[in-house]
Amino acid sequence: MNRIDRLTGILTHLQTKRTIKAIELADRFGVSLRTIYRDVRALEETGVPIIGEAGQGYSLVDGYRLPPVMFTKKEALAFIVAEKLVEKNMDEESNTYFKEALIKIKAILKSDEKDLIGRMDDSILVLDSHPISSQKRQSRNFQKVLDAISERKILKTVYSTFEPKTTTQRTLEPVGIYHSFSQWYMIAYCHLRKDYRTFRIDRFEEIQVREETYVLSKHPKLQRFLDKLSEEQKLFQIVIRVQERGLKFLQNMKYNLGYVSEKKVGMETEMIFMNSSLEWFLRSIIHMTDMLRIVEPAELKISLEGLLADIRNTQDSF
Repeated sequence: MNRIDRLTGILTHLQTKRTIKAIELADRFGVSLRTIYRDVRALEETGVPIIGEAGQGYSLVDGYRLPPVMFTKKEALAFIVAEKLVEKNMDEESNTYFKEALIKIKAILKSDEKDLIGRMDDSILVLDSHPISSQKRQSRNFQKVLDAISERKILKTVYSTFEPKTTTQRTLEPVGIYHSFSQWYMIAYCHLRKDYRTFRIDRFEEIQVREETYVLSKHPKLQRFLDKLSEEQKLFQIVIRVQERGLKFLQNMKYNLGYVSEKKVGMETEMIFMNSSLEWFLRSIIHMTDMLRIVEPAELKISLEGLLADIRNTQDSF
């Protein structure tokens, strides 16, 4: 990169955050700190109003080159979600181009929106990403949850669990959200349980963002909860071999089952899944057991035999 391109890049990068340290710019452009110091001085000499604070970094005078296009808070939050989802979905080259484009978009945000993105970045994580179901309830709830986290406001909710089927009213202090197995989840402190709980966002029957606020800093970081969940949750490795005619039935559901990988083995496709519930996995594929065979674990084979026997007995009783 020649110096003119680097100077332009530094100016653009300076507009993406309130303050940026010299070491961050040096890492970003692959040059030494001394080079960054010279480049910043050159920009100052051309009239760019750069403020340098010891131990803090560089910043531009607020409003410098403020463009006519303005973004709302919701649009600024959408940038974070899009960046994290695209990072998991795109190939490396396309992802690089997307990040470069997003830097240019962030550069025209006002200081308040830049601060918002900085606060929210650690509160949104994508563990894996696959096509998200277009459920209206999830979409409606998602924005309310984002608003509550960004404004540190308490949520008043009605939440329904799947198994067992129960509906409860919950008052929550949201810590953050994460995406896994094609669903968005929220980790929050629950006033009802007096502890932290994980909630699937599409299972909220009602969500109200209250005016009462809470102190986000009193809660641990989102990543800490995810590390703990990973340690506590026992995942089973499931290996099945599927006939060619059965693959089409698995394409739209395999990610919800914890899909990991697949490979061709003779005339079959061997697929590997990681799932916390053998029963749930089995009931999800029971309709196509004539097109696949279970390789492991052994207890899943035994459960299949028992489930098929129960089905026969139930049908014979009618």
